[in-house]
Amino acid sequence: MLVRTVADIRESEVTEPGIWRDRRRFLALGAAGAVAAGAWPALAAPLSGLVKTPYGVDEAATPLKDVTHYNNFYEFGTDKSDPAQMAPSYFGAVPKPWMITVSGECAKPGEIAYDDLIKGRQLEERIYRLRCVEAWSMVIPWVGVPLGDVLKRFDPTSKAKYVAFTTLVDPGRFPGQRGGVLDWPYIEGLRLDEAMHPLTLLAVGLYGEELLPQNGAPIRLVVPWKYGFKSVKSIVGIHFSETPPRTTWMKAGPREYGFYANVNPLVDHPRWSQASERRIGEFRRRATLAFNGYADQVAGLYSGMDLTVNF
Repeated sequence: MLVRTVADIRESEVTEPGIWRDRRRFLALGAAGAVAAGAWPALAAPLSGLVKTPYGVDEAATPLKDVTHYNNFYEFGTDKSDPAQMAPSYFGAVPKPWMITVSGECAKPGEIAYDDLIKGRQLEERIYRLRCVEAWSMVIPWVGVPLGDVLKRFDPTSKAKYVAFTTLVDPGRFPGQRGGVLDWPYIEGLRLDEAMHPLTLLAVGLYGEELLPQNGAPIRLVVPWKYGFKSVKSIVGIHFSETPPRTTWMKAGPREYGFYANVNPLVDHPRWSQASERRIGEFRRRATLAFNGYADQVAGLYSGMDLTVNF
């Protein structure tokens, strides 16, 4: 059992908020030019009323600077440093109100605003592993709400078997969308039972503060047992459907990226092994865990499936 209770998390391993927050304030005040150039993210607003949950791991959290400066977010560029460098200049403040349109096989289609997601709700802090398909990983203290609780509001019908998520299309804010690296908008999807699983999170923050643009502000998906590309960022659309959506990476590389994308050390990417991973901030490689260490919670979702085929 690799998911621990809060009591099992070693507090000494999680960076004290005061340390990284004070450092960010110092840099914001004393290095304004560097911030303007994108060397350090703009300050995010603290999130209040966070509740500790039983979702944690017995591993050190990845430093905030790495979490905010080593990102895949092709809307800003293809290099890991592009999101942190580009986001302050292009994205700026998150547009308000931020709306998510919910459509498809549901009895109550409509819109939900970011503020409605967090007002009157208990925001949860969950410390999850993040495993990228590129064989690097992090441990991140996310803040958010269970996705299933949100989806239930729209009363999905019996025809709803899948859920698709769509990222904002705005080339003015996302310079990477001005080219054809991917087929925009970025679309990802889950089976409905995966989306409703208690581990699946709609994240609005990390390390106790609102998400920064490079991390998918203001709302992103977090599915800890799947490769990171499934966790779509800056969500503006949710669509219930009877058939699986054709996702962005399935269109871009159908021989390399499948719909399920469950972390599986026994199934290699066509161009590299998935048996081990590089934890950001560490020199050694570590063995990759089946379902990223969440097998006890989610393996039952795939009973009878051959996951060596259903990548």
